[in-house]
Amino acid sequence: MPLQQGSARTRQRTVLLVGIVVLLAALVLAVVLASLLTHGRHEVSPKMLKWKDRGTTKNLQEVILGRCYNYITERYPELGDKDCLKIWESLKDAFIYKNPCNITAEDYQPLMELASHPIPCNKSLFWSKTGDLVHRYTKSNQNFLTLEDTLLGYMADRVSWCGDPSAPGINYESCPKRSECESNPSSVFWKMASKMFAEAACGVVQVMLNGSIEAGAFRSSSIFGSIEVFNLNPDKVSEVHIWLMQDIGGPQSESCSGHSIQRLISILEERNFKIICEDNYRPVQLLQCVHNPDHTDCRLCTNST
Repeated sequence: MPLQQGSARTRQRTVLLVGIVVLLAALVLAVVLASLLTHGRHEVSPKMLKWKDRGTTKNLQEVILGRCYNYITERYPELGDKDCLKIWESLKDAFIYKNPCNITAEDYQPLMELASHPIPCNKSLFWSKTGDLVHRYTKSNQNFLTLEDTLLGYMADRVSWCGDPSAPGINYESCPKRSECESNPSSVFWKMASKMFAEAACGVVQVMLNGSIEAGAFRSSSIFGSIEVFNLNPDKVSEVHIWLMQDIGGPQSESCSGHSIQRLISILEERNFKIICEDNYRPVQLLQCVHNPDHTDCRLCTNST
């Protein structure tokens, strides 16, 4: 009898140990599976999203730092106290490891404060649908500055960036367009920079618009039409000069008497600005003529009777 009782107790202990081992194995397996599933969601989910715009510019840090140092050493030495490393870090912190559709103005506020600088009066030049022409003009005429000629705009011009919640925190494959989500890194940045550029304008300001666009030179949905116009300060800005440029040999869709320009003039007059509008502002037209010297629009002298 004692022998039988001992055998029974041994079997019970064995069964108990096997049960414990099985239970522990099940717990370990559950933890491993949960970890894999969580990790999979973290890594795969954001990566599965293929946005429609180009991804983050390769070597973004080097590009931003290089442009920053070039700007404050070669172009505007008076801004030599700007800390380019801090500027880069504040830009990176605004988007890295973040959902590229949930960027806020607060994300960029430190960057705006670090990179902002005064804009001399009478030098602010705004534009819409004239990007190539307006920047050729400011390169040849240092009397005017577009947003892209400021430190913020110079660093970010034609550069792309967006974050990703998973490592490495930056999406180099694709970034969202405004049509996919409005609160994306690029849209929020340029809206803030444009607002700040308009608020800083003083004296006489200029705006270069495209008179060869069939839909109209002034568009309420543009950055200029939706942000910059309404952030010009009537107490600081004395006049707004509109330069309505038509493509050389291109369609002449609108003049200063056109529908969209008159709408812009009404908006400006309601805000108590003085306005001058000029069709094909001659200094800019001469720059256009560099590429079309033999065109009739480019004759230095016109026949008059």
